[in-house]
Amino acid sequence: MVIVGVTRNPPRMVKPAMTAGGRKQWNWIRGGYMHKPIIAVPMGDAAGVGPEIVIKALGDPQLRDSRVLVIGDMKIMALVREILGAAIVFQPVAHVSEAVFSPGEIPVLDMDRIDSAQFRFGEISAMCGSAAYAYIEKSIELAMNRQVDAIATPPIHKGALRLGGADYIGHTEIFGELTHTDDPLTMFQVHDLRVFFLSRHTSLRQACDLVKKERIVDYGRRCAEALRKLGVGDGTMAIAGLNPHSGESGLFGDEEEREIGPAIDILRGEGYAVEGPIGADSVFHLAKTGKYNSVLSLYHDQGHIACKTLDFERTIAITCGMPILRTSVDHGTAFDLAGRGIASSVSMVEAIAAAERYAPVFQH
Repeated sequence: MVIVGVTRNPPRMVKPAMTAGGRKQWNWIRGGYMHKPIIAVPMGDAAGVGPEIVIKALGDPQLRDSRVLVIGDMKIMALVREILGAAIVFQPVAHVSEAVFSPGEIPVLDMDRIDSAQFRFGEISAMCGSAAYAYIEKSIELAMNRQVDAIATPPIHKGALRLGGADYIGHTEIFGELTHTDDPLTMFQVHDLRVFFLSRHTSLRQACDLVKKERIVDYGRRCAEALRKLGVGDGTMAIAGLNPHSGESGLFGDEEEREIGPAIDILRGEGYAVEGPIGADSVFHLAKTGKYNSVLSLYHDQGHIACKTLDFERTIAITCGMPILRTSVDHGTAFDLAGRGIASSVSMVEAIAAAERYAPVFQH
């Protein structure tokens, strides 16, 4: 018996099984039946590599038994399937309850937002930007209504979004507004390394100015809550140092003694398991080897470089602090590759696999 709806009964974890990719995959039980979670995948910008990497990912052996619903445009998916020569069947559905999840088939909720006569791969367009927003909006609606268990997103284009009338910087801002979440928290994951960011898209000079006791305390609390919601209850979070050798007792800068150390003292006093400041030249290695369950990076490149050097393609993003679970690839629309059938789907596979991994234990 195939269960295609998601009930409100809390899941119960059962024995992990090995996936085709050799990883442990938790199955879970809702309402007495065992199944994997349903993952919604909005198609992304049609003119980019989104449709291609979605089709390739869902043909990957690691996701053979996954329950994925694509929200997008059937005509574009069919066009990309032809380019790829993929032996995959599309299953048009109007509602999640109609989806039948089986290997070799992709249920698609067709939004029909693309005019084929105007469509071109690799071009920024208002039509594709507006459509991409519509796919995301529908996915969030399904997740908020508990019809799907998580969302895994391929890339969208910020310029196309703006042209299409969606005045957002990117996915995170859309998810924040549509889920009524103030300042969603980004976590990178690559293999078992988890990295949060005290600041991201700001200059290095401004990022240093943001290393303040109050901000670190706030982020420490929020990171701990995000891990709890993902089912990561054990272990210690490391807070990275800002300066070489964490300032060497003030010789190379005083932020560690003036801001970071006092923040850690406050967090520990509140019962949070945190350590630091730990030099950025070693903290990510220590977390990768299991000493820490996560790292709070103090600026964008400090954490990005660590993750992407470890494994560029398998680095994914998880948006935390929301009432729904969202994972994402960590690359752009790659318009120069679109329509050529050569884009890598590794990050998309990882994003869907991470959504499957965390959805059974995610606390809304």
